[in-house]
Amino acid sequence: MARPRMTLSLIALAAAASVQAQTAAPTTGPATGPATGATSATTSNVSERVVITGRSVPQVSGFGGTPLALSPLQAATVSASELADAGATSLAGIARLDAGVSDAYNTEGYWSTLTIRGFVLDNRSNFRRDGLPINAETAIGLANKERVEVLKGISGVQSGVSAPGGLVNLIVKRPGARVRDIRLDAQQGGTLAATIDIAERFGDGQRFGLRLNAHAAELRPQVRDADGSRRLLALAGDWQITPDSRLEAEFETSHQRQPSVPGFSLRGNALPEARSIDPRLNLNNQPWSLPVVLDGDTASLRWRQRLSADWQFTAHGATQRLRSDDRIAFPFGCYDAAADVYYADRYCPDGSFDLYDFRSDNERRRTDALDLQFSGMARTGSLSHELAAGVLLSRREDRFQRQAYNYTGSGKDDGTVATPPAPDLTDENTNRDERSTEFYVRDALTISPQWSLWGGLRHTHLDRESVRTDGSRAIAYEQSFTTPWLGVAWRASDATMLYASWGQGIETDVAPNRARYVNAGEALPALKSRQVEVGAKHAANGLEASIAAFVITRPLAADIGECKKDASCERRIDGTVRHQGIEGALGQRWGAWSIQGSALWIDAQRRGASDSTVNGLMPTNVPKHALKARVTHELAALPGLQLQASLVHEGARAVVPDNSVTARGWTRGDLAARWSVRTAGADVIWRIGVDNVTDARAWRETPYQFGHAYLFPLAPRTWRASVQTGF
Repeated sequence: MARPRMTLSLIALAAAASVQAQTAAPTTGPATGPATGATSATTSNVSERVVITGRSVPQVSGFGGTPLALSPLQAATVSASELADAGATSLAGIARLDAGVSDAYNTEGYWSTLTIRGFVLDNRSNFRRDGLPINAETAIGLANKERVEVLKGISGVQSGVSAPGGLVNLIVKRPGARVRDIRLDAQQGGTLAATIDIAERFGDGQRFGLRLNAHAAELRPQVRDADGSRRLLALAGDWQITPDSRLEAEFETSHQRQPSVPGFSLRGNALPEARSIDPRLNLNNQPWSLPVVLDGDTASLRWRQRLSADWQFTAHGATQRLRSDDRIAFPFGCYDAAADVYYADRYCPDGSFDLYDFRSDNERRRTDALDLQFSGMARTGSLSHELAAGVLLSRREDRFQRQAYNYTGSGKDDGTVATPPAPDLTDENTNRDERSTEFYVRDALTISPQWSLWGGLRHTHLDRESVRTDGSRAIAYEQSFTTPWLGVAWRASDATMLYASWGQGIETDVAPNRARYVNAGEALPALKSRQVEVGAKHAANGLEASIAAFVITRPLAADIGECKKDASCERRIDGTVRHQGIEGALGQRWGAWSIQGSALWIDAQRRGASDSTVNGLMPTNVPKHALKARVTHELAALPGLQLQASLVHEGARAVVPDNSVTARGWTRGDLAARWSVRTAGADVIWRIGVDNVTDARAWRETPYQFGHAYLFPLAPRTWRASVQTGF
């Protein structure tokens, strides 16, 4: 289970060894820093090589080498091994492992979108790769990822612009100890996959390292008409130039080709009974349906230079190129001719819908980033500081062509109606450009053995432009803002820490450049979110626990007015949404048994809107509570065999903005086994599992997307198996 791990013995071991057990890499040169790729100065010698195996010490993003257990925030880390145990093949799999994370329009054949603490993450601004911004509007491969980090709460200290709720950071596998692994996976329905992981160090003093990851899969999910394929190839290398200089480079290319699966919807004003819906049905089953194609190339280069025993400089740059062909037979709304009624955000009472041929080929997205940072340790009197200061430069460029979005006829949510295609490119798209310069400074101040103070400040200058592909509706604006963050922690004992934090985050919005807006093309004031969090962490005698209470307030931009004719609408800030809740995580081990789990209770409401009827309403697709837990047992009679039982429960959630329809909560149980043995001198790991053991039927999530209510069912009972071995 993803959770904050607070094993104090491992923390002490890492400190004593003067290494960071982050990727089990050799401690030559400046050590890799935490989630954002920040660095912390540690003394090492190029001729020494220390490898720590087993569970590493999670660290907090952006504050040097401080362990997460001693940091005033909540986060979760999910290792590659945990992802494999859970059978996760995409980022959406994290929603099964942590109660603070849930789905936000996750379906076969498309990119993953997540919700943290009830806020939908922005795929263009809430995702990081080794700490640098990336665009997550693509299929992100996991084969070359060491772990996934989920930082919860306001992210202004880590990001100039992002949605509140948190950040997701992907840590790439780097050369470390020698690795020779191959894994074969199979899943009910016919999906087969092979993954290879090879790492080696060589040269005088093992100054050079290489790591190769390759993945290939033929996708045959249980959902019908959704067969596809997936490929990934990644190479990472490093060079210890001198004892004080280290160069790291890596490259990744990926390809996924698979039809996507649209959601079901309300039938008129009624929520269909989930048991009446076949979860294997794909409404994108027209004879002319084409697959979504997602290609991505990403490369990065990082140089670390030790300046003194306590200070170092890091230059870290990355570039990402995405190419997409986004195609789907898309159900949207319904016109009931017999009753002369148009259902704008749902299907007709008989399950029929208007079907559109959507095609947007050759979408190209580019993201470039460069982070220049000084970091190290300093003392002022009796106070010690762990400091970082730098600048992050980023550039985004999205280029599109004209697209098709054409009515083809009426479909049915039983998938029985075929319509003719309508592929003509009749609609314009929107090209976007963004330049961002972010200056930041952070300080983790140790006042005494019991007290520490944390502070961060980030100043961002943002320059954005957009224009339709025919040159119309051009918009350009610039904004500058500063986001602070402050935290205080108190060590009540060696095993217990209490903390409180406060922070701000920023989003931006602009009135569309259309005739119906009286403020067309005008940028709104920066939307400044705020969060207050108090919590506690404890680790002793095999028990690891954390709990936090939080309140996040986010301004909302809305269209005010009739908005159906020229000059009848104004885009402006209209009240806020407030998410307050309690989140906890627990890990307990006794003998051969262990339990790991997390829970979330959340109260999310609209407040201060000009339309008083919407105040007090819940956002759509936000479960009121969630519980996710796993129990494991190691059999003494058969060493290496571990039995696993998992429980995932999410509460009721609103389906439409007026809260007139609510989907019931649901519970799903999974069973699995993992057997680690040594055969012919090689370690072999066998995994077998069955997800949704009882074949429960429910609406897994209810996203209100593109102004339309969609319903996604729980996946049916699914068997999976894998074998992993060294060679």
